[in-house]
Amino acid sequence: MADTENVPALPESGTTLQSDRGKTVISDGVVSKIAGLAAREVEGVRELVATGLTQTMAGMVRAVARQQSRDTGISVEVGSREAIIDVRLCADYGVPIPELAGNVRQNIIARVEGLTGLTVKEVNVSVLDLYFAPDEVAAEAPAKRVE
Repeated sequence: MADTENVPALPESGTTLQSDRGKTVISDGVVSKIAGLAAREVEGVRELVATGLTQTMAGMVRAVARQQSRDTGISVEVGSREAIIDVRLCADYGVPIPELAGNVRQNIIARVEGLTGLTVKEVNVSVLDLYFAPDEVAAEAPAKRVE
């Protein structure tokens, strides 16, 4: 069962899909969470990076409350039928960045389109940092010159 404690009564913004049997409202936050989870599924993505002060502060509040943030590093623009998604991430060192960006883009498009019915017009991927495994960092440390 879904956690509905923190769910607003009506989405702040989102898209409405109309059918002959009724309408479905999908909030922008839902699209953000789907995109965030899809990005994290790709091998070579170490973590997603907060997109600004608001997400940074929200992340700190979630950390204190021990809640997971699935939309950190994601910003979306959702229209009536299309979405544009921006992703900010930290990649593992050694993974070819153009290949990683392509895999992230492809997975986000597949997940968002498959789960929401929206057409993803574009996915912009920004690689803002690299993660170095502890072994690599230790190997790169310069030798002490004095003891």
